[in-house]
Amino acid sequence: MNEAELLEAGRRGDEDAFGRLVAPYRSELHAHCYRMLGSIHDADDALQDALFGAWRGLANFEGRSSLRTWLYRITTNACLRFQAKRPRRVLSADYGPAIPPDGDLGEPVTGPVWLEAYPDDELSSAAPEARYELRESVELAFVAALQHLPANQRAVLILREVLGFSAAEVAGSLGTSVASVNSALQRARRTVHERVPARTQQATLRALGDEAERAFVDAIVAAWERADVDTVLGMLARDVRFTMPPLPAWFDGRDDVGVFLRERVFATPWRMAPTRANGQLALLCYQGDGNGGFDLAALNVLTLDEHTRITEITAFCDPAVVARFGRAQGSGGPR
Repeated sequence: MNEAELLEAGRRGDEDAFGRLVAPYRSELHAHCYRMLGSIHDADDALQDALFGAWRGLANFEGRSSLRTWLYRITTNACLRFQAKRPRRVLSADYGPAIPPDGDLGEPVTGPVWLEAYPDDELSSAAPEARYELRESVELAFVAALQHLPANQRAVLILREVLGFSAAEVAGSLGTSVASVNSALQRARRTVHERVPARTQQATLRALGDEAERAFVDAIVAAWERADVDTVLGMLARDVRFTMPPLPAWFDGRDDVGVFLRERVFATPWRMAPTRANGQLALLCYQGDGNGGFDLAALNVLTLDEHTRITEITAFCDPAVVARFGRAQGSGGPR
């Protein structure tokens, strides 16, 4: 059945037809929820709420806009309702200052505080030509910058600049005027421009190329697994950051990161499995359990500069976040 036939069947109460009708949009709608909320778990809930609302309202969909536009309108408003009940998500540098390498790591800060990682697998059902754009729009720096915007500005920027909706379509979705949309967009652009690097990770990885990327990943995996601090440090930028949400502690600069790696991280053995998160290189980190086994402990998302130096290691340590990547990895665990 084509979209029109699925729509008609859905209006008659056919749940299977409704599922097939919205299936082509699920990946991009889920990514939209993540950009809005900074949390994959909140994105799950918001999308579920949005699709339930779409199912209930399908009989009233008159086709004055495209189905995609209508679904984004419902999903955006679901995200705005969620956002009204939650604080904005942050990365470690926005939560507090760096600590010295021998400082107290502190207790995990729980609750809806931290920006969460986003599995590239969530984008797998998107059209191939859209995947690069989707990955670029969920990079950590961009999503973190979005969280500094008021919710309405965040929605406007995403709908206009990421998704390409017209000002009139956005105004209709948000129940406001075109003039208000344009004003919010200008303010949002200024804030985000101040907080994102000039070059995206997608551009950096494309310039690096597949073969050099594989060699880079193989090199850091090998060095990490043999606890070769000097080699790891040689792959880091001088101003590298090492963060560990939900722990509040983070380290600033290659010297301090080096002490932390040498004296704390490599006090136990590790096995690493390459993966992808937020459109970026990432490593699933399995820590030795003292009995010859390895347990999944962290997800290290890597941010690279144009010289293929690591400028940030975001080590997500929240078990709920890490477990999602472990399930996606399946049999690709520690070797």
